[in-house]
Amino acid sequence: MPNLVQELNSLDFSVYIGGPLQAAVDAQHAASMSQVNFIKEVGFVPNANPALPSELRYVTFKYKKDVPNPHFGKTPAQLTAEGLPSGTNVADQFISAEVNIEVPFLTMLTIPALRIDEVNIDFNAKLTSVETTNVSSEFAASAEISGRFWKVNFKASASYKRTSSSTSTTERTYNLGVRVRAVNDEIPAGLERILNMMEESIVRQEAPAAA
Repeated sequence: MPNLVQELNSLDFSVYIGGPLQAAVDAQHAASMSQVNFIKEVGFVPNANPALPSELRYVTFKYKKDVPNPHFGKTPAQLTAEGLPSGTNVADQFISAEVNIEVPFLTMLTIPALRIDEVNIDFNAKLTSVETTNVSSEFAASAEISGRFWKVNFKASASYKRTSSSTSTTERTYNLGVRVRAVNDEIPAGLERILNMMEESIVRQEAPAAA
């Protein structure tokens, strides 16, 4: 009969359990590197000089809006004193102006931050041993008597045969189930501070339209 305890001890649990864990670690590393590459490729423009750092990528928006006329109500003498042309619009309280806004591209995107939150490994090993023994017996006998006058012949024979056989079968069933739960993690504190600094670098320029 096989030793089931020895059979279980021979299993390489470092493969069945350590393998999925190592795969989860590799996946987490790949996710982190994906975040780094995303920031470098999308948020920055490579400098023409490789020795210099990359430049932050900006998106420029242009639109028009009405702004207060800084020259509203001024007299021709005031315009001359300020060096402004005599045709400057002083009658309209609001004038149309073109506004340019430069926004860091990274502040407009969702930065990938995938994190493996939970890994569940279910490993089941089932060993079933079956031993069967078959025993068969055969018995045969014969006798013969012959007589002629006073002479008697007697013959007898007997045979016995016993046959036994045994078989042993071990069934092995292994089940491995791995459940991985991944979530979109919060932005690291350092990266959040950098994004806040980028938001403060948003530049807005107003250029009043010609009068």
